[in-house]
Amino acid sequence: MNSYLATCLCGAVALEIQGGIEAIIHCHCSKCRKSSGTAFATNGYIRSAGLRITRGEQSIRGYEVTAGRSRHFCGVCASPLFSSNAADPDRLRLRLGILDSDISERPISHNFVSSKASWEELDAELPRYDGHEPGR
Repeated sequence: MNSYLATCLCGAVALEIQGGIEAIIHCHCSKCRKSSGTAFATNGYIRSAGLRITRGEQSIRGYEVTAGRSRHFCGVCASPLFSSNAADPDRLRLRLGILDSDISERPISHNFVSSKASWEELDAELPRYDGHEPGR
């Protein structure tokens, strides 16, 4: 079983992830761009039961983007950590930029490319979709 370590920018929050990271994508939607301050966010699904907060649980804050969907971030440095969805409580969407460990999984696609930043050039090797990748 895979085990990964992750921390926010300031180190106030530390996480341990047990299990694999599934369906890693580069999301170009405007919400991901705005919350990350970058051209896209790289996200992957993890099992909720596989996430252990090893430091700084009291520092984690949340923002409900839409009903039942929240983004969780460090209240000290504002690093995005993960997103939760009340309709899918068994999974969390991890922001891969917080990982301190190397991972064996790789991105499978660019998503919401119709919303991408006008100045962003996409990696030509990955498939492109205007919405979610097929099967999601």
